[in-house]
Amino acid sequence: MGKDVIIALDFPSAEKTYEFLDKFTGRKPFVKIGMELFYAEGPGIVREIKKRGHKVFLDLKLHDIPNTVKGGMQSLRDLGVDMTNVHASGGIKMMQAAVEGLTREDGTRPILIAVTQLTSTSQEMMTDELLIERPIADVVVKYAANAKAAGLDGVVCSPLEAGRIHEEIGASFMTVTPGIRFAGDAKGDQSRVTTPEKAKEIGSDYIVVGRSITAAADPVEAYERAMRDFVN
Repeated sequence: MGKDVIIALDFPSAEKTYEFLDKFTGRKPFVKIGMELFYAEGPGIVREIKKRGHKVFLDLKLHDIPNTVKGGMQSLRDLGVDMTNVHASGGIKMMQAAVEGLTREDGTRPILIAVTQLTSTSQEMMTDELLIERPIADVVVKYAANAKAAGLDGVVCSPLEAGRIHEEIGASFMTVTPGIRFAGDAKGDQSRVTTPEKAKEIGSDYIVVGRSITAAADPVEAYERAMRDFVN
């Protein structure tokens, strides 16, 4: 499995998105389309970015009763995305329904992963707000085990948990890790963060980088730096 850097296209409009992507002359980085952009522009933004030659991670984090998630995935499966996701906290039956809905008639489907715990979640929040008293790393690994049991390809987790997931769930079980910042960058609303170099050392398969690239003075240079630090 090749490592890659995924750029989070957290923009409010197609215009801003294309303006950003046009900076990457001759490069076609893997990109993530999340709720902000998808809800603003709809499925057409996915089709256009795919037409431009980019691989797309559609990050909508479906989380509902199994039948509803299955129907949602059926609506997404022919968009041509390369990766999409659900919330692992929906449980094994919901994740199995997601696999079923995402699978096309020919048996193919995009990569499907499950969000374990958001990188904005701290241990204090887990205990005080969610009433989950187990250590956050234990919860993440259990959710990863559930995702594997449901037939998913991997999970979204913080880079801090990627190594343990590979050790306990399997080396081929994919870890996609947001919460990536260059040394010295502000954490923003993230709690569990690290640098591209550290994520590589721990064992992340993919890193998702947002503001450290999109808000950089030179986004292309920042992307190339992330690629050097994580992939090369």
